[in-house]
Amino acid sequence: MKTVLYIHGKGGNASESTNYERLFPDCKVIGLDYNSYSPWETGKEIHEAVVSLKTEFESIILIANSIGAFFSMNANLNSLIEKAYFISPLVNMEKLICNMMNRANVTEAELEQRKIIPTDFGEELSWEYLCYVREHPLNWLVPTSVLCGENDNLTL
Repeated sequence: MKTVLYIHGKGGNASESTNYERLFPDCKVIGLDYNSYSPWETGKEIHEAVVSLKTEFESIILIANSIGAFFSMNANLNSLIEKAYFISPLVNMEKLICNMMNRANVTEAELEQRKIIPTDFGEELSWEYLCYVREHPLNWLVPTSVLCGENDNLTL
């Protein structure tokens, strides 16, 4: 039997996985509510969930939304899943962070010195996060289909 694992984006939750049950009627669709929000911690959570599912299911299809796609690509899943579907995936996290730094008028030197800087648009800039993204380039080899809107300025 096949399963579909859904990884939500920021502000989402595992119950969104029910939206995909009609698209995969022959699969068990499961959502994962991750408990952390850094790529190194969330990637580990996703990896452990997929390894656990592999003991029960012969094949795993991944659906990931927004930052959930980025977290999934940091989860070392290349040999564990059959196919992936990404919805408005965030894949160039360094560019996104640098754009947020520009918007917040924060220099790289300032971020390195202060480590974490809250912004007036509700995001925290993190030196550790930026360094992680730079030191861990994505190595995604899974056959993947991407869906995004033509005016989506955060994707790809």
